[in-house]
Amino acid sequence: MRAPLLETRNLRAGYLGRAVVRDVNLRVEPGEVVCLLGPNGAGKTTTLLTIAGELTPVDGIVMFSNVPTVTPMYQRVRDGGVGIITEDRLVFTRMTARDNLRVGGGSVEAALELFPELEPRLLVRGGLLSGGEQQMLALARALSRQPSLLLADELSLGLAPKLVDRLLGAVRTAADEQGLGALIVEQHARKALRYSDRMYLMARGQILLELPADEAIDRLDEIEHAYLSGTSETEEDHIEWLRRKNKRKAWKRQRVRERELARLTGKIVSTRRAEDDDYYFDKEQQLREFARRVRR
Repeated sequence: MRAPLLETRNLRAGYLGRAVVRDVNLRVEPGEVVCLLGPNGAGKTTTLLTIAGELTPVDGIVMFSNVPTVTPMYQRVRDGGVGIITEDRLVFTRMTARDNLRVGGGSVEAALELFPELEPRLLVRGGLLSGGEQQMLALARALSRQPSLLLADELSLGLAPKLVDRLLGAVRTAADEQGLGALIVEQHARKALRYSDRMYLMARGQILLELPADEAIDRLDEIEHAYLSGTSETEEDHIEWLRRKNKRKAWKRQRVRERELARLTGKIVSTRRAEDDDYYFDKEQQLREFARRVRR
């Protein structure tokens, strides 16, 4: 029996040693497209980044072709036959589309066969391409290297439905014709399942369900109602908790310095109290959310 291209065993992952993803066991076979579904904050991106090598596992192992790996992400991409697309699209904004393809080590001709729409845009800088063109460029660069495994996070983020079909269709074609194995993280369940062989459903940092894609489509209304509506707080809650913890420490040190300065000079520098911190936290979060929406 052939070993799977990718397998995780009891994977626990998170940030600064604190796990937000627990006991994740999944696999991807050659020629198979597997989608990882779940609500916002379920831990999907954390899982993908750990598999890619960007994050170090808290516990458990990641195996490529039945071999445990601890190499960093750049080595998995350069030497391990792994293609990676993050939700940031990984496009060099000051380089032309042609140079973006070349720097990835792939074939420009192969990339244009996948997405002929990029040919008239080859001399345009990456930062001047539309969001859809940037995503096509990132996927074309990854697939033109003919990796054995593709890891993709939110290919459909902010894109028109027809373009999403083009992107997912290219992944499906590479799986069928080249034996590519793909793990794709998606929020748009119905569209992702149309191009997938199997589905894992994640919520609150754990895999809750594994189904063939056809069966998942038949049960999609039930799955969406039970699991995909709303937000899982595990991952996002941890990040916000950690940010507030570090900020409270910084503000506490600042207040100590202000009190000492007031004692030495007799001048009141600040009247902020510890009880006011939550107000400032909420204001900062609102500003970050506004900036994130503007960038999109």
